[in-house]
Amino acid sequence: MPLRKLRRPLPLVAVFLVVAALGATVAGATAVVETRDVRIEVNASFEPRDLPAKSFAPVQFSGSLNVSKPGGGQPPALDRVVLDFDRDGRLEVSGLPTCAPESIAQASVEEARRICKSAIVGTGRIEVLVALPSGNLVPTGSPLTLFNGPRAGGKPTVIVHARTTVPTTQTYAFTVPIEKRPGEFRYRATADIPPLAGGMGAITKISIKLSRQYTAGGKKRSYVSARCSDNILRSHGAFTFATGLTIEGVGLEKYCAQRRPAGSGH
Repeated sequence: MPLRKLRRPLPLVAVFLVVAALGATVAGATAVVETRDVRIEVNASFEPRDLPAKSFAPVQFSGSLNVSKPGGGQPPALDRVVLDFDRDGRLEVSGLPTCAPESIAQASVEEARRICKSAIVGTGRIEVLVALPSGNLVPTGSPLTLFNGPRAGGKPTVIVHARTTVPTTQTYAFTVPIEKRPGEFRYRATADIPPLAGGMGAITKISIKLSRQYTAGGKKRSYVSARCSDNILRSHGAFTFATGLTIEGVGLEKYCAQRRPAGSGH
């Protein structure tokens, strides 16, 4: 599905700010973009920082997205997140069990983690601000669980699961396809976010951590791994909101150190 066109004109200042965000890259792995209607802060990090220059080593990846409305109130609802990841990163799913989204579509967080325990690749949390018909803004949230999903069109997927309780209990289990691409970025993950809290909710924060290691075929494997070929690991994001606003080109750079091979001396 293509990124949505603007469904309403943006104020001129917002247009300038969005244009200024295009191609913005921030070393130190924190990027902030603000328009009249929304402010986003994106963070990413990985451990360990010292990695081989040519071969891949297991890493723990952490990321977060904060969404707010300048001046307060409910920010616009986030509809889609597109994330690109550096060619020095690698995703490994060979021999890793999968979780079918329908198997956890009605499950609580604890039930989902029990049903698909062997397919868990990451955890996190989502925070949502709900605008009730009364006019009150009520926060709600849920632990997030990321499962290795069945392949779709030959591509790996992630199943994102959460459950909120305001204004009523609602369970989410949606699929995020991961596409392998040519060029500077090796992978693209596209998350189409379902309506939250019956369409009354807007995301204010998402945080995730990926760190799964497993054994398959007699070999130790890591769901995410990386190398340090040029001392920088890059990621890139685009964010589309229900208002039609798209903020794209938000880039992050995180520095790494090339690990010396064993026995190479000082």
